[in-house]
Amino acid sequence: MITVLQDDFSQFSIGPFPYDPQHSAIGEYHYYPSAGNHGDWHDPMVYSRWRGPTWIITENRGTKYMEQTRPQFAIKPAFWPLLVKGDVSWRDYTLEITLRPLSTLTHTGIVFRYQHARRYYFLGFEGGKLLLLKRDQERITELASAAFQYDVDHRYRLKITCSGSKLQASVNGEALLQAEDGSYANGRIGLSSRMPAQYSDVVVSMAEKDHRGWIASVKANALELAQLRSEYAQPRLWKTVDFKNFGTSRQIRFGHLTGSKELQMVLAQHQKRGQGDAYAHISCLTAITLDGEVLWQLGEASTLEDHILLSADLPFQVCDVDGDGYDEVVMARNFELMILDGRTGYVKRSIPTPMSVESTKELYHVPHGQFAFDRVNVDSIRIANFSGKATATDIIIKDRYSRLWVYNSELELLWTFHEGVTGHFPYTVDMDGDGKDEMFVGYHWVDHDGTLLWTLPVPTDHTDEILLGSWNPNTPEPLIAIASGDEGFMIANLQGEILQKHMIGHVQRVSIGNYRPDLPGLELCVSTFWGEQGIVYIYDSQGRLLHQFEPGCNGNVITPVSWAGDGSDLVLLNGNTKFGGLIDGSGRRVVVFPEDGHPDLCSEVLDVTGDGRDEILLWDAQRMYIYTQDRPAATDKVLVPDKYPHFNASNYRGEFNYPRKA
Repeated sequence: MITVLQDDFSQFSIGPFPYDPQHSAIGEYHYYPSAGNHGDWHDPMVYSRWRGPTWIITENRGTKYMEQTRPQFAIKPAFWPLLVKGDVSWRDYTLEITLRPLSTLTHTGIVFRYQHARRYYFLGFEGGKLLLLKRDQERITELASAAFQYDVDHRYRLKITCSGSKLQASVNGEALLQAEDGSYANGRIGLSSRMPAQYSDVVVSMAEKDHRGWIASVKANALELAQLRSEYAQPRLWKTVDFKNFGTSRQIRFGHLTGSKELQMVLAQHQKRGQGDAYAHISCLTAITLDGEVLWQLGEASTLEDHILLSADLPFQVCDVDGDGYDEVVMARNFELMILDGRTGYVKRSIPTPMSVESTKELYHVPHGQFAFDRVNVDSIRIANFSGKATATDIIIKDRYSRLWVYNSELELLWTFHEGVTGHFPYTVDMDGDGKDEMFVGYHWVDHDGTLLWTLPVPTDHTDEILLGSWNPNTPEPLIAIASGDEGFMIANLQGEILQKHMIGHVQRVSIGNYRPDLPGLELCVSTFWGEQGIVYIYDSQGRLLHQFEPGCNGNVITPVSWAGDGSDLVLLNGNTKFGGLIDGSGRRVVVFPEDGHPDLCSEVLDVTGDGRDEILLWDAQRMYIYTQDRPAATDKVLVPDKYPHFNASNYRGEFNYPRKA
């Protein structure tokens, strides 16, 4: 046997395995790894209501242990704490580990042929038995079991051997279980326990012939990937921007502030009021060119991380709302809704934000059950066209997460909407051809005058991201794609019927693009966060699953990228050199970022050079790196897709690349 992994945890100092102490939502759209030594282990589980670490390294009599320390009653029932390691390409191997349950209340064991945090095999103890289980999403299938007496005072050597579809398990050298199941042919290994337990002495080994086969496949796959990458343009650094003391996270807007063809940036910093991010307040707004020249600044800049990192939107957009040929900045600050001159930052028009007159019992998700302020602290802003003008100039402001107000460009109130939960960011589009937008918000379809037309029959959670369009050639009418957290990924029609519902975890993000040019229509990509975070799914135009995988990190923005300019699209994960880059519709990392010290906290996709192809913008609070392609477009005529407009930026908008109509 050839050992391919051996870990006695001696590489770790005693203390917590790296985790986010805030258990925050920062990783929804930032690459935000927990600080510390991971030892190539990965914890894919995160939950906002948890406190403290899930895993700690302990020691006794010279032996180090990886200990799962979170008890079942502190875990959401569907969550299985996990810690995984290894190579997803491992196929036939033997996993051995020493395990001591510290409670016999529920399952304690190991996982193997781990595909992602919702697909794997499990071997372990529960209810006086040794169990061999298969998990596929919410479905848990028992493959084999045997009575086995175990307690909290002994350590047990678990061993699982997988060879093709044959699975054989033993404890302390005694063969106890065997089963046949070919559902998962490959995958990593891991630890899983829903009550405290201690693990030590992890060994993964392969028979010599299996090892030879694995090495050969690794080399073949590497050659194939290298050849594939050579066919794609790779990133070339085009420009860097120094953010000095006014840097931010994903709170940047782009527009034409000076009326020129070149884009400029507006960066927002914030202060937090009250509980967490519920009442974030814009503290500083800085307008700069792509060369870093400051055009103007409102407020006082700060280098404190707490003024930079935010798990929410900030209420500002860049749009020409008065038709003068120059973009304005529409923002809410200190309980005022304002329109700023994009050239100077001067206030052109302002009004107070609305008063909170509703009873908190009528509202969804009020911090501590009572608003902290009499006036609304605006959560986000969207520009729409409810008035039927030539361009979008109406302004939607909303709170978290119950009400919204619509104003025209003169800041005159047009109408309000208060019906259940609004979610994070509404979607507006003219679907009935009357020249005025309709709105999908939360689970509601609303006419241009605020009239509720219908509501989807969805009982819980809120909508994180929304897309609407014609991506299925078999269904010519537009459809709605909805990422709705624990309610999963849904596709609905414009009559208010849910056509598909995929319960694949807490669905956080959704995008649409031509990810598989060999297939008809466009493909949909979704990703998860709370619970089993960071799983990426790709569906065809009819909503059939094509591919699923776990990159092994958070911060996957899954934005479509028109990289080649030929009408095909890639998917941006994040800017990290190991976990990020651009993937194709089969999940292969065909474009990777160079090891040049670039920031990787934030990423965005935008055509800033003007050649019709997308650039990749990577930044943190100190600087931005902008990457373009390292070679000209392979096509004479670059195909430029229809994308989300600059004037409706949000961390909670689905992204799309639709073929542009002639």
